[in-house]
Amino acid sequence: MTKVALLVVGAGPAGWSAVSGYRAAGGGGPVLLAGEDAHPPYRRPPLSKDYLRGESGRDELALQPTTWYVREQVRMETRARVLALDAEARTADVDGVGSVAFDRCVITTGAAPARPAAIPGAEDSRALTLRTIENADALRAAGGRLVVVGSGFIGCEAAASMAMRGTEVTLVTDEAVPHAGRLGREVGERISGWLSETGVTVLTGREVGAVEPPAVRLADGARVTGDAVLLALGVEARVELAEAAGLDTEDGRLICDESGRTSADGIWAAGDLARLFNPTAGRRLTVEHWGEALTQGEVAGRSAAGQQSAWDSVPGFWSTIGRRTIKYAAWGDGHDDVRLRGDDAAWSAWFVRDGACVGVLSHNRDGDYELGRELVARGERIP
Repeated sequence: MTKVALLVVGAGPAGWSAVSGYRAAGGGGPVLLAGEDAHPPYRRPPLSKDYLRGESGRDELALQPTTWYVREQVRMETRARVLALDAEARTADVDGVGSVAFDRCVITTGAAPARPAAIPGAEDSRALTLRTIENADALRAAGGRLVVVGSGFIGCEAAASMAMRGTEVTLVTDEAVPHAGRLGREVGERISGWLSETGVTVLTGREVGAVEPPAVRLADGARVTGDAVLLALGVEARVELAEAAGLDTEDGRLICDESGRTSADGIWAAGDLARLFNPTAGRRLTVEHWGEALTQGEVAGRSAAGQQSAWDSVPGFWSTIGRRTIKYAAWGDGHDDVRLRGDDAAWSAWFVRDGACVGVLSHNRDGDYELGRELVARGERIP
């Protein structure tokens, strides 16, 4: 049996950051980072942007060179799925490694692209998703016509990037305006306009009846045909391992305190699968942002090393659609008003609930973004 001081399950951003935070806080002993991916931890945001467009290569994606793992004395195992976890005995069965006994564990299994069972054909393996390097490579080689299903940020980013490559792209969404439900109609209309500017054909208010690669059949019987179909319908948290280990979950997420500690002693979690308590917000939040996975991972790693640490920042992310970038910071669990400032070249959207600022989104107005983050954290009104 392999014995380690720290076992990190999952080698995405949260997993790598947990290892980094653990060592930075003085955590000693053997560390095992076990990931299912074929590669050591790498940056995923470029997969829907510059990497997908062919403007950057694989050699630019790694979070750290292999020498980092050697220097930090971290055993990095790729294609290593954790098959079972015994929270009480503090043991795990790791594919390719065998039985592992750990003193502390951080679970960062993340999420997988959703393939809703309610949509016939969504589980067809010929329908592409975008999460890994191999997914991006397959999308780049998909042919001259692409049908994107879904208008979330991954769908919009990938659609714009592929159109910039010269691909004929049609994006199908059941939303009347992309992102209107989350960001408001006016913001959604601007994002939709950016898609159109890159050459994407946007079909709004269209429900998908079935996925029939390389085509999509709409609920009204119409067919949208391409050389490939990309499903961009959000993600589903990978909580199966944690649930099987008896850890407490809520709405399909692993319940954690502000340090990432789960209901089991000696086990923390971070990233897409976790619902951490945020003391600044005063409640648990579900966040699926790259940057927050890094932040939560570091918090969990430092906590596992015995250092007091808490996830107390306002969540946020950046998104680039074509050549236009937006910056967003918000609690992300609802608003009752959206107020826009600026013009088409530079603008910001302020999200309000019960009179207080609960979010801000900016395009070319960085000052508003920075001010907005402060107002959200303090629960203050927009000046």
